[in-house]
Amino acid sequence: MCTLWVGLFLAALCLVFYLRLSLIVGTAFLAAVLVVSDIWVEVGGLSQSLHWLIFLGIAVPLNIPFMRRAVISDRVFSIFKKVMPSMSSTEREALEAGSVWWDGELFSGKPDWVKLLDTPAPKLSPEERAFLDGPTETLCQMIDDWTITQVDRDLPPEVWAYIKVQGFFGMIIPKRYGGLEFSALAHSSVVMKISSRSVSAAVTVMVPNSLGPAELLLRYGTEQQKDHYLPRLAKGEEIPCFALTSPEAGSDAAAMTDSGVVCRDDFNGEKDVLGIRLNWEKRYITLGPVATVLGLAFKLYDPSHLLGEKEELGITCALIPVNTPGVEIGNRHFPLNQAFMNGPNRGKDVFIPMDWLIGGEQRAGQGWRMLMECLAAGRSISLPALSTGAGKLASRATGAYSRVRKQFKTPIGHFEGAEEGLARIAGLTYMMDAARTLTAAAVDLGESPSVVSAVVKYHLTENMRQVVNDAMDVHGGSGICMGPSNLLGRVY
Repeated sequence: MCTLWVGLFLAALCLVFYLRLSLIVGTAFLAAVLVVSDIWVEVGGLSQSLHWLIFLGIAVPLNIPFMRRAVISDRVFSIFKKVMPSMSSTEREALEAGSVWWDGELFSGKPDWVKLLDTPAPKLSPEERAFLDGPTETLCQMIDDWTITQVDRDLPPEVWAYIKVQGFFGMIIPKRYGGLEFSALAHSSVVMKISSRSVSAAVTVMVPNSLGPAELLLRYGTEQQKDHYLPRLAKGEEIPCFALTSPEAGSDAAAMTDSGVVCRDDFNGEKDVLGIRLNWEKRYITLGPVATVLGLAFKLYDPSHLLGEKEELGITCALIPVNTPGVEIGNRHFPLNQAFMNGPNRGKDVFIPMDWLIGGEQRAGQGWRMLMECLAAGRSISLPALSTGAGKLASRATGAYSRVRKQFKTPIGHFEGAEEGLARIAGLTYMMDAARTLTAAAVDLGESPSVVSAVVKYHLTENMRQVVNDAMDVHGGSGICMGPSNLLGRVY
């Protein structure tokens, strides 16, 4: 009977946690369970007194705030404070960036699925559909990935020209600046389609429309900066890149050594201009070797107090034309036979005026928050779209191959070992496309889903890895022998 009583109480406790009852309601419910169980089980006087003493000893301090804080919360907090690492300002800003969307339901432990189903399904506008079926289709027909990666190690000049003329670099830029002003879904769909043809071409289109000067300018730029740069970026007259990654720090902005010091100097014939003297070293910067304008993240210092009392202002973002004296573009990287432009850049004693900061002087020290908020939207689109494109390519190519390739007079797609891989390819690709569409919908609804974008970026990249591995297993020797007809080798 004692075991029965304990089991009943534990079941009631689990129900309280599952229903997420308030403290006072949960306590009352458990007390009622104790009363009923005492009557039903006929617990002896000593046992009854003991379990009520234990219950009240826990329940009373929990329900009286000043007692709870003194007896429980303060002591627990002091323990955690000793063992938990301190949080830097950059970490806090990363955590606070963006918005909480439906992902809040997931982390509640009891998601409201109706809320998810009520999210409007995103749709392409007629203009966006026409662009996908027209210029994007034409671009894919112009691309020969074997020639790009193995012969020229670059996109052909006519492809570069077509990308610029058709506005592929300006998908997120409003029409009033000459851009296409596409939805996040359209942006994602274009990148996905191009990536099924060429990763090199997809990354080239992807970067200016995700984390780059255009998005930073749209959110934080001054009107003068927007009027100057956005039309040029939309037409491809300026090619942008954004330099964040440092050789020693990687993308850990708190650890970067790139610095700027507020000072005064002569600039473009003007005397005593308020500006910043920069020194930096960056690498792995996509579009860096061909960029005409460089977005730069650095730590800003004001030892002479020219801007105010603070000496360490924090991470700051600036836009710098690459022909500025002191800017050096390094030798190009060649990442695993993908021919998108990527390389290092550096600057030594580069002086820039204060109005080259993105957003102007008032945005000094706000760069990390700006980057985190832009990442929340950008990474919801770019890498998920690329991963899904690879999944769709693997599905189509591998499904077809498994039907026409025969062993022992039987299509290999009928063998259980191949079927297992094919099932994973199909299932994961379906899931990736659903996740891609949902996160694009969130951005189009005005959200900055920082948590969802990080989750999707990670899991879709990993699912792409699984899909491509499964596809290579089915293709076998035809997958590892490189040549113009190999659809999977370079993606792998």
